[in-house]
Amino acid sequence: MLLSYKKQLLLLQIELVKLQRHFIQCDNKILVIIEGRDAAGKDGLIKRIAEHLSPRETRIVALGKPSDKERSSWYFQRFVSHLPSASELVLFNRSWYNRAGVERVMGFCTDAEYEEFFSSVIEFEHMLIRSGISLFKYYLDVSCDEQARRLEARKRDPLKQWKISPIDDQALHFWDEYSAARDIMLARTHNDISPWTVVDADNKRDARLHMISDLLARLDYSDKDDSVLLPGKNIVKRYSGLSKKSTKKTIKIKSEKES
Repeated sequence: MLLSYKKQLLLLQIELVKLQRHFIQCDNKILVIIEGRDAAGKDGLIKRIAEHLSPRETRIVALGKPSDKERSSWYFQRFVSHLPSASELVLFNRSWYNRAGVERVMGFCTDAEYEEFFSSVIEFEHMLIRSGISLFKYYLDVSCDEQARRLEARKRDPLKQWKISPIDDQALHFWDEYSAARDIMLARTHNDISPWTVVDADNKRDARLHMISDLLARLDYSDKDDSVLLPGKNIVKRYSGLSKKSTKKTIKIKSEKES
């Protein structure tokens, strides 16, 4: 029997609490990276994951624009202080992959910085994993029509004004460029040790339920109830190649004249 969204979510959140109790006892370190297009549902997903977890052992990291000092430092440096310590779950709402997405498309990084990122990121992640961090990378994808609908709804909602940014106005204009950047990023950084999982997020509720189920399925913890986990077919998939929403266009970098 199919459960309602709220009932299914509650069952999954109970499993998340079990998971947290287990990794606190075992001093585990869990890092979950949530990437995706603007309005893909990252905030809502993270909110549902963290809603009933202990605030002392759960951190949400959503870094803003880097300062001049941070710009002059090693690229990964400003992320390191936010990595999980023993018994912590850390959720990155966007991450170092900004360099391969927004920064690349909007011209906020140079070609050399872009290539250096790809030269370093896989070894950086493998180093984190060797240090004992359990790393999970999810990319939330939405169709062009759904993104346009959500961005327009965001503008009309007085409670979501904090979500509006200048980048939003460019999201649809540079749709093809973001698609190309996404495909390059996934292809160049997917690997057996730190793989990508792609979530079809056109339906926010389905995306939340199936992504949480996927995360729980990939971790072992005491008193686990596999019967409440959803299979994720056609919604959550390991990256295996270009997306159906891909484009063959090369990435157009935003010039100063377009700024």
